[in-house]
Amino acid sequence: MKNHDVRVHPSADELAREDQLAWKIAEVAVDPVEVLPEVEEMIVNRIIDNASVAVASLKRGPIVAARAQALSHPVSTGGVGATVFGVDRKVSPEWAAWANGVAVRELDYHDTFLSEEYSHPGDNIPPILAVAQHASRSGRDLIRGIATGYEVQVDLVKSICLHKHKIDHVAHIGPSASAGIGTLLGLDSETVFQAVGQGLHTTTATRQSRKGEISTWKAHAPAFAGKMAVEAADRAMRGQTSPVPIYEGEDGVIAWMLDGKDAHYVVPLPEQGEPKRGILDTYTKEHSAEYQAQAWIDLARRLHNEHPEATDPANVESVLIKTSHHTHYVIGSGANDPQKYDPTASRETLDHSIPYIFTVALQDGAWHHVDSYSPERAGREDTVALWHKVTTVEDPEWTRRYHSNDLTEKAFGGAVEITLTDGTVITDEIAVADAHPLGARPFSREQYIQKFRTLADGIVTAEEQDRFLEAVQRLAELGPGELDQLNVQADPAFLSEADLAAAPKGLF
Repeated sequence: MKNHDVRVHPSADELAREDQLAWKIAEVAVDPVEVLPEVEEMIVNRIIDNASVAVASLKRGPIVAARAQALSHPVSTGGVGATVFGVDRKVSPEWAAWANGVAVRELDYHDTFLSEEYSHPGDNIPPILAVAQHASRSGRDLIRGIATGYEVQVDLVKSICLHKHKIDHVAHIGPSASAGIGTLLGLDSETVFQAVGQGLHTTTATRQSRKGEISTWKAHAPAFAGKMAVEAADRAMRGQTSPVPIYEGEDGVIAWMLDGKDAHYVVPLPEQGEPKRGILDTYTKEHSAEYQAQAWIDLARRLHNEHPEATDPANVESVLIKTSHHTHYVIGSGANDPQKYDPTASRETLDHSIPYIFTVALQDGAWHHVDSYSPERAGREDTVALWHKVTTVEDPEWTRRYHSNDLTEKAFGGAVEITLTDGTVITDEIAVADAHPLGARPFSREQYIQKFRTLADGIVTAEEQDRFLEAVQRLAELGPGELDQLNVQADPAFLSEADLAAAPKGLF
C-alpha cells in the first residue's frame, strides 16, 4: 500500500490531476490486477449475506416504498435492465440499486468495517451489481468491480473521519461505488475520476439520520449514495465533469465539511499491480443490530447462562458498560438521546441503543431480528426497569483498540460491571463478536449459507434458495447476461401481485 498525503490547496496551486485523491482512486479502479482467490471467496460470501438480509426485509415499510418507486421506472435504453429483490421484474439500473440498497440496509444486518469512520461496505454491491446486470457483464467483471468498491471504501474509512463533523458515513460510498462501476465497465481514468468526484459531491449529508428519533431514511441513505454513483458514472460516460479538486479544493469537502483548510489526511491505496484486499479486513454480523452491539449481544448471552440472577431488575443496582468513544457517544448513554431509553422508540432507534440491546440479550440469552425489537418486547415491565439501570462510559483503552490499525488487537467491545443489590459485582469483558474473524466462532461459507436459509425460511421456496446458492457459488463462471441469476424471488404466497399493487402511492 502507498500512503497519499491529502490536504487543501488554494485554487492558485492549479493542483494537477495526478495529485488529486479522486484521480488516485480512479487509478486504483482502472488497474487490471487480478483478484485474489480469497477475495473472490469473500465476495461470494457477501453477495449471499446481502441476499439474506434483503429477503428478510421484503415486507418492511421502507422496502415496500423503495420497491414501488423502482417498479415505476422501466428498463432504460442502453441496456437490458436490472433485477429487484423479491420479484421477477427488471427496472432501470439506478432504481434497482435504490430498491436493493434499501432492502440490504433496512435490518442493519450485513457487513461492517470500522476505523476512523464506520461503514457497511456491502452497500457497494447493489449499485455495482445493478450496472453489471444492465450492461450484460460477466461474473468475473462483477467480482473485479466489487473488489474495487470494497477496497476504496475501506481505504477511505481507514483515513478520513466524517462523523466528527456530523457528516453521514455514506459520503464514502459515492466515490467507492463509482470506482467499482468504473472497474466493472472498464472505463478510462478520466471518466472514473469525474464519476468519483460527482459521486462524492452528491452524497455528503448530515448525520441527523442517525441521531435522536431515527427515521426510515437510515435505510435509504446508503441506497441513495449507490443510486448517485450509478448516475455519476452515466454522466461521466457522457463527458460531463465534476467539481475539481473535490477533496482538496479551497471550497471543497475537506476545507468546509471536514478538518478545514489546515488539515491533511494520509490515505492508503494499493500501488499499481497490488491486489485489492480491502474486503478481507471487513466482517459481517451474526445479529441484526448496529455493529458495536454485536460483541455485547454475545457477552450478554454468556452472562445470561452464567449469572441468571443478573436478569432480574430486583437484584440489580446498576450496569456499567465501559467501551470505546464511538460506542459510548453514538449508541450509548453518551449520545444523550432520551429515545435510547424509550420503550416506544422506533426499531431504527432501538438498534442504535446499547442499553436496550444489552438488556434484552441478557434477559433472553438470545437475539432475534424481529422479536427482539417488537413493541411488546421493548415494553415489558421488567425489561424497562433493568434497561434504565444500564449506562455506558468511555474507556480510553477500548477507544485506542477501536482505532488501532493492527487487526489483531482492534476491538469493538469492552468491559461490564453489574452491581447487584447485595453488593456483589459481576465483571466480564469481550473484545470482538463471536462471528468476527478473531472471535469464538468466525463466520465461514457454511455460516453465510445458514444465515441465508434461516432468514429466507417462509419467504423463499427451498427450490429457489437452492438455485440462488448454486448460481452465486459459481459466480466466476457466469457469462455475460447471466447475472440475473443472482436475484432472489420471493414465494408468491409470501409476496403476491396483490401485495405489490397495495404499495403506497407517490408521484411516479
